[in-house]
Amino acid sequence: MHSSAVLLIEFGSIILGLGLLGRFAARFRLSPIPLYLLAGLAFGEGGLLPLGASEEFIATGAEIGVILLLLMLGLEYTAGDLVTNLKAHYPSGLVDCALNAVPGAVAALLLGWGPVAAVVLAGVTWISSSGVIAKVLGDLGRVGNRETPVILSVLVLEDLAMAVYLPIVTALVAGAGLLAGSVTLAIALGAAGLVLFLAVRYGRVISRFVSNDDPEKLLLVVLGLTILVAGIAQQLQVSAAVGAFLVGIALSGEVAEGAHTLLSPLRDLFAAVFFVFFGLHTDPASIPPVLLPALALAVVTAVTKIATGYWAARRAGISVRGRWRAGGALVARGEFSIVIAGLAVAAGIEPSLGPLATAYVLILVVVGPLTARYTEPLAARWTRRSALRREADGGTRPRTEAEASVGTEGRG
Repeated sequence: MHSSAVLLIEFGSIILGLGLLGRFAARFRLSPIPLYLLAGLAFGEGGLLPLGASEEFIATGAEIGVILLLLMLGLEYTAGDLVTNLKAHYPSGLVDCALNAVPGAVAALLLGWGPVAAVVLAGVTWISSSGVIAKVLGDLGRVGNRETPVILSVLVLEDLAMAVYLPIVTALVAGAGLLAGSVTLAIALGAAGLVLFLAVRYGRVISRFVSNDDPEKLLLVVLGLTILVAGIAQQLQVSAAVGAFLVGIALSGEVAEGAHTLLSPLRDLFAAVFFVFFGLHTDPASIPPVLLPALALAVVTAVTKIATGYWAARRAGISVRGRWRAGGALVARGEFSIVIAGLAVAAGIEPSLGPLATAYVLILVVVGPLTARYTEPLAARWTRRSALRREADGGTRPRTEAEASVGTEGRG
């Protein structure tokens, strides 16, 4: 009875604290993710007030948080959207992967962490934070800008890549051999292909089966189906997150909209618990030794993300100023970088990977909104100064496209 009371007190205090942190972040238009991570560091081993009784309960809540994050991600898209984006924008996805996954892999190998940690850190540096970016675009009033569909297409391709990447990481961190890993990947790809096919051909039938006018029944059916499929996927060593993502894709129309509305508060609650849980398993004393590598990796991958957005927007015919805005908007990393790192931390792959991922995300989740706001004005100012300097030197070279755009473009 005593341990039960302690569990309730600890867990209630954590939820209350998260609510207050969320309100604080909202007041200053910040992402709450870094605050949740810091809260986990404070309550974890080596922190200010280590938890005891509620840690196992929080671990279960964190797992549900990952499942709901991926379910809600799937609900954002229809199978047709994914197929269309894949056909139209796959070159941007390839450039994104090459520019942003490679630095993480190279950093892990230079640190001597081995190939498995290299694959994990590649994912951490590759995937942008859809949640943070969507909020920043809304706050800056750029939802209607011409470059915004380009930004969203890059994010969609990253999300789709998760369905392939997560099973690979799951197999690697579990220590599966080449044959077992190949079987796991084949199952995941087969399941993803089957779900996409069924969603395109029979999406309305599936949604009609799940649909219910009673919000309570709709919530129970969707949530129960998601956790069931996630459990089956995990039993097959595929990834519970991929199973949840596929359920979200299979649902469409009014069912997807209704489920999204009903599940959003649950997603936010359990996602916050997940970030706290990740922080609990990171000793604050282990962060300073990896702070410089994390900072260097953050600088490099901020630049490569800006280059990714610029290239993708240029390919879509967006003006120069819009290209810089697209690049700056993609810098933020967040929830899925922590999800990927969490797989390695749970498997005990590399003790320093968790602290480095924590520091890396803390840096970029704060810097991301700043680059989204200031990349384009700084680029325009730098271009203008370069043009004035050349004129002062008596240069006669024709102006570049970037120089010609300064002062003549609108929202582009």
